[in-house]
Amino acid sequence: MSTPLAHIVDDDEAIRDALTWLFRTREVASAEWSSAEEFLAAWQPDWHGCIVLDIRMREMSGLECFDVLQERGNTLPVIFLTGHGDVPMAVGALKKGAFDFLEKPFDDNALVDVVIRALASDAKRQASQATQASVTHHLALLTPREQEVMNLVLAGKFNKVIADELNISMRTVEVHRARVFEKMGVRSAVELAQLLAPGRDKGAGGTGNSGEH
Repeated sequence: MSTPLAHIVDDDEAIRDALTWLFRTREVASAEWSSAEEFLAAWQPDWHGCIVLDIRMREMSGLECFDVLQERGNTLPVIFLTGHGDVPMAVGALKKGAFDFLEKPFDDNALVDVVIRALASDAKRQASQATQASVTHHLALLTPREQEVMNLVLAGKFNKVIADELNISMRTVEVHRARVFEKMGVRSAVELAQLLAPGRDKGAGGTGNSGEH
């Protein structure tokens, strides 16, 4: 897992140096990039952190860089630094998915506060993705019959009703139910429902027609 960084993309060396120092005073790790092209050449989809992007640069602009990042599926929050005349463009970028923008001259602490929020947002996204990946992995461990039983458990049906619907014994239902809980790492139907609430349809759909035991 890569270290979360605030990536400073600005063609003004003095501003890059000032922001690096500023972030260091608030214990925010950062990296400097002298152009959008340099940053895009190095960019990796598994990076963690955020991007502090100047909206006006000599070659590729911040907005053009932002468009390329979106095309690549970038998930890092993007914070634009903008001059007064560029505020409408920055607002437009917000509508396209940018995290925030600050108008120059900006308050140092306000900028760092926004960066820290962006870093927290990215960390939350990472945690959510990791949880969903874990859920998907555990769902793949279930047999088709266990998935059938799980779906009926999640529907709130008692063991006897599940046994009747699937034409199996209550003891078999109990065994499948126990295996579902074990494989999913939960202790109750409530925990199972909470675990699957965000993405149940992705992992458990379309597998409830098998007649396997």
